[in-house]
Amino acid sequence: MASVSDLRERLRRPLLVELRSGCRDTTVVGGLEKLIATVGKPFGDVKALISGYSELEPAERANRVEGALALLVEEPKAGPTAHARPAASRLDAATLEQAIDRPLLDLGAQAAKKLSAVGIRTYRDLLFHMPRRYEDRRALPHFGTLEDDTQVTVAGLVIGRKASRSRRGIALLRAFLEDSRGDRLSAVWFNQPWLEKQLFPGQRMIVTGKVKRRGRQVELAVQHMEIDDDSESLSTGRIVAIYPSTQGLSQAYLRRSAHRLLTALDTLPDHLPRTVLARQGLTSLDRALRDIHFPASETALQAATRRLKFDEFLFLELRVLLNRDADVVGKRIPVDQAELSEFENSLPFSFTAAQRRVLAEILEDMAGGRQMARLLQGDVGSGKTAVAAAAVFAAARRGYQAALMAPTEILARQHYLNLRDYLYPLGISCELLLGSMTSGERGTAKARIGSGEAALAVGTHALIQDGLHFSRLGLAVIDEEHRFGVEQRRKLLQDAPHVLVMSATPIPRSLALTYYGDLDLSIIDELPPGRKPVTTRLFNAAKRSEVYHQVTDEIRKGRQAFLVTPLVEDSEALEEIVSTTRMFEDLKQRLPADCRIAMLHGRMSGAEKDEVMERFRRHEFDLLVATTVIEVGVDIPNATLMVIENAERFGLAQLHQLRGRVGRGEHASSCILVAGDRSRNTQKRLEAIVRSNDGFVIAEKDLELRGPGELRGTRQSGLPDLILGDLVGDGDLIEESRALAKQMLEADPHLGASWARRLKEELQRRTRAVGFRQVI
Repeated sequence: MASVSDLRERLRRPLLVELRSGCRDTTVVGGLEKLIATVGKPFGDVKALISGYSELEPAERANRVEGALALLVEEPKAGPTAHARPAASRLDAATLEQAIDRPLLDLGAQAAKKLSAVGIRTYRDLLFHMPRRYEDRRALPHFGTLEDDTQVTVAGLVIGRKASRSRRGIALLRAFLEDSRGDRLSAVWFNQPWLEKQLFPGQRMIVTGKVKRRGRQVELAVQHMEIDDDSESLSTGRIVAIYPSTQGLSQAYLRRSAHRLLTALDTLPDHLPRTVLARQGLTSLDRALRDIHFPASETALQAATRRLKFDEFLFLELRVLLNRDADVVGKRIPVDQAELSEFENSLPFSFTAAQRRVLAEILEDMAGGRQMARLLQGDVGSGKTAVAAAAVFAAARRGYQAALMAPTEILARQHYLNLRDYLYPLGISCELLLGSMTSGERGTAKARIGSGEAALAVGTHALIQDGLHFSRLGLAVIDEEHRFGVEQRRKLLQDAPHVLVMSATPIPRSLALTYYGDLDLSIIDELPPGRKPVTTRLFNAAKRSEVYHQVTDEIRKGRQAFLVTPLVEDSEALEEIVSTTRMFEDLKQRLPADCRIAMLHGRMSGAEKDEVMERFRRHEFDLLVATTVIEVGVDIPNATLMVIENAERFGLAQLHQLRGRVGRGEHASSCILVAGDRSRNTQKRLEAIVRSNDGFVIAEKDLELRGPGELRGTRQSGLPDLILGDLVGDGDLIEESRALAKQMLEADPHLGASWARRLKEELQRRTRAVGFRQVI
């Protein structure tokens, strides 16, 4: 049964529309008196005022409607949604905080049900239900000024409607609108006959669509519509917010709800001190929330958006930095510059400036009193392993052991060979530990590691298995850490060694500062001199035979080639996708008999994969047909051609990683992308990899195209969705918020001071429902 409050609202709306439409008694079928007789029974004074309405002149009708609306004004209620803002003395900051966390009670009987459809259950939810976009409706154009084939938003009064069908049977619905000057247009909807029941004369509508002029007749193909039933005039004459919504929840209702709440609330307390706001150039939280919903100007909207974005990033950075215990005492490993020169002089190359810079950052951390937690990023071939070897060397010279854990045996073996080459000449012994080794081999390796005889242990998950103990672990290097579980990482880090996380996959700086927020960031942004860029070309599937001719030509020169496919075996559901097994069989038939072909995929055992890779390294095979199991860590200097089938099935960063498997020797190398899908979007995406060899440029493009949730599985790793913040475009804001978060935690590591009380409460409130990933 409808409450009095509901009946009051059901009367107010048509009365408002009637007043706007000139009091022609066309708002309600049967006239206003019939409506009052059915809905207005509890309001005898209103019924008396509207009696005889149909026989009155328009001016007298307007007086009666205005009087009825005055009688229907609901008395203000106590609580956060009273129409008059309470005096400052009535609600102190703590009381106000409690009030806005209450369930929706004072917005009308249907408010809770309606607003819960979009996740709004408390007044705070309503405050932080952010608009998804804005429309400038400060000066909507008159119908007579509309130009053909333009996109416009206009407002008008519905004066009629008509449903019909086109010659092709398409349902057409026309609403005839009139603007304030008396000009008219026809708003058209296609295949939406159900809308007819929602449109009636006297309604004020706001419609967006494309204009078609036929002489004097103006037609608008409607793409978006709103029925403007705002008593507060919140939908026109201003910059208007467009909210995330659902069917049955109008934009006008959301605007009205937000407006009434903000009108009722006193100044909202701020969780940031005024000195911080001034230093960062931020507006207050109260001003930001009012302006984000109802901006008075573009400048006000920009300031509000910046403040609320800053808050999102600040709380994200605080959370991840607090997850990392900055008080963990680290092994103090001082570095002797003469010894460091000894290491570099033993290398067959010189460090680049970027390598020296990041190595200095790493060694400074290791020499300090706290546990290092640092991410080392670098593009393919940038020399991350050599930098890691220098850190291992520094630890070994002070009597500490180091461990490097890689996600696959292929990658672990590759690291072992490289690190052994760097360190063995300097008297530092290395040990390899893999799950596929015999029990005798593993036992010997564990004994050498446990006794401290091996200064460096390289391996896979075998490094964290029971029975392995380090003598004095001072440095743990984790490669591609996102492939390990939290508990796996923690087992290696239980004695609090310094931690260096390496990533061969370039990550945009903005994403690294959030996804890897609990790590300090070092980036090798320079390739060694003389490294030749890999030429990349894009082919469609119809030119596959031309691609195979190039494979044959390269092999005849004595070179080797990779061919990568997205699937191990054929799939009925994905008939258009080339599989490794089918490609392997096809190429054995199509390529010359003397071409030696091997196959490698993830379903093979570790020993089988290692054997194939080792034989390919020794050039016992010319062509390796594989899945993405070769994505990282494979170093074959003689491989000069990479062919990637169904390239559209891979992310840009992954394509760049695969391309990095060639061009590692002295010979010119190339990568061929074969696309089964050549749509415009695919073409645009793949052309980004053709144009650039810079992994960080490609990573930024990948982030822009796919979003942070699709990159590196961050959605499954606890990185919360940002409401306003944009990882692509807000890099500077992320840097600023992270710097402030660090300053705050340095001043008060547990946010226990009086200045941080509200900040800590807001942090707890925002992160209760979010589980954050941790590296350390």
